[in-house]
Amino acid sequence: MTTLRTAVIGVGYLGKFHADKYAALPNSQLVAVVDASPENGKTIADKLGCEALTDYRQLFGRVDAVSIAAPTSYHYAIAKDCIEQGIHVLIEKPITVTVAEADELIALAKARGVLIQVGHLERFNAALLALGDRLGTPRFIESHRLAPFNPRANDVNVVLDLMIHDIDIIQNMVKSPIKSVAASGTAVLTKITDIANARIEFENGCVANVTASRVSMKTERKMRVFQQESCITIDFHNRALKLYSKGDKEMFPGIPEIESEESVFDNNDALKVEIEAFLHSIQTGAPTQVSGEDGRQALATAQEISRLLNDA
Repeated sequence: MTTLRTAVIGVGYLGKFHADKYAALPNSQLVAVVDASPENGKTIADKLGCEALTDYRQLFGRVDAVSIAAPTSYHYAIAKDCIEQGIHVLIEKPITVTVAEADELIALAKARGVLIQVGHLERFNAALLALGDRLGTPRFIESHRLAPFNPRANDVNVVLDLMIHDIDIIQNMVKSPIKSVAASGTAVLTKITDIANARIEFENGCVANVTASRVSMKTERKMRVFQQESCITIDFHNRALKLYSKGDKEMFPGIPEIESEESVFDNNDALKVEIEAFLHSIQTGAPTQVSGEDGRQALATAQEISRLLNDA
């Protein structure tokens, strides 16, 4: 197995976990961590036995792949420089600030033969990965992503902070162009939207009703997918998958009995699985599981919702 030289750019709350995974994986040699704070970078580097840098350009020529976990406003510039140097990039969500920036990165990566993976972590949740062929043609989807307030991400609204996870998953499930979007929401603790609901209608007739809140008293990450013959409930928080389907018996005359089956999964360390998938794509040439185009699509929808909420 080829060992890839890796680094993490931005080792704050999320980036430090990326660094932990790269340091532990057998096909990764964590060369360095990069952080604007020398003290923070050194703390992480000393723990993991790698170098601490304050300028990501010092990685050029020394690494094969990086995770970019810096603030979103820096994603475009850092990723562009890395891609131009032939470095594969895992970019935390959202991929960039604007769709135009995402388009430029995608085009540049194709021209340079570089892979982009976007950090939509829920794609690697054990419950979603187990969905498999249970998913048919969704007709109606509802999702709720609720969390207590966390000051870490108050530079963006709840759509770009939380809802974008479900937007990405839903668009990947439906695989149809969007026909229309409606949205409502309000600011509660910050100056931008903290709780929002969006109704997304797709060209194939599917409708998604998506709710996100970062001012909840509880944590909930659930999605229900209604199909012609079944309903699927995905509980991302508890890693549970429940399938409801028509039985052979009748519950009422002409109405079939509903049968259900539930599976609960151990914590599969979604971040580790995400990074393993990224490194596997680099080593095999396989497409990344969450492509730059996927990240761009989720961003475009999130920005349209933000525009309707007067946050864009």
